[in-house]
Amino acid sequence: MSDDTSPWLIVGLGNPGPEYAGNRHNVGFLVADLLAGRMGGRFKAHKSRAQVVEGRVGAPGMGSRRVVVAKPMSFMNLSGGPVTALRDFYKVPLERVVVVHDELDIDYGTLRLKLGGGDNGHNGLKSISKSLGREYHRVRFGIGRPPGRMPVADFVLKDFSSAERKELDYFVDRAADAVETLVADGLERAQGTYNS
Repeated sequence: MSDDTSPWLIVGLGNPGPEYAGNRHNVGFLVADLLAGRMGGRFKAHKSRAQVVEGRVGAPGMGSRRVVVAKPMSFMNLSGGPVTALRDFYKVPLERVVVVHDELDIDYGTLRLKLGGGDNGHNGLKSISKSLGREYHRVRFGIGRPPGRMPVADFVLKDFSSAERKELDYFVDRAADAVETLVADGLERAQGTYNS
């Protein structure tokens, strides 16, 4: 079990580079950026092939928790390497690892928080689970299914539609709130509030 000095590691999944920035697959990066902004931090390159920002979430004093927010700079399907290196570097117990990722099987904007589980065909999760095992927290951000016969790979690497972008900031904000609640108050409280 974790002692209270070890930080939480919050990993937003995505692909590095400006050409991917607005993709559905990069929603984890959007949530990580917002969390970093809330903490007043700026991402810095880390030797683990990730960008990190360190800070605290929760009420000042007893209620606040030390966190490391990270964006792996490998590509999505190689996320396991940087995440494992960060976990080892910051000595984070597995139950304090939180991965924020896009989820096809949930309607757009819907959130689901859980501990452990399969990868559901998500290459980022597949890579992390292979490196770490499965018992880490997930904040699943629904992006819905591709329309018609569009291949999944094309759909996740497309930008959010203009209709989706109208609500994207609100949903990203809500996902960041869910991460903070998970870290500060635990999974059950976060699920009760955000598993819509």
